[in-house]
Amino acid sequence: MPAGLLKTHTTKEGAWAKIVVLKGKLLYRILRPEIREYSLSPGVIGIVEPQVPHEVQPHDQVEFYVEFYRIPG
Repeated sequence: MPAGLLKTHTTKEGAWAKIVVLKGKLLYRILRPEIREYSLSPGVIGIVEPQVPHEVQPHDQVEFYVEFYRIPG
């Protein structure tokens, strides 16, 4: 996992993402407007809104990928 994902980061303007876990669990933390935490696992996806600060934390062995999308306009 790239170290940058473990720190607070955002998507670019107009971009959003979907976090898809294949194996294990991943803690997904949204940091604004208030802190919200989600435990992602196979079948439970995370949605990353444009420019919203967030971070992830793996639980043991985890396999996941991130799909990026662009808002038309």
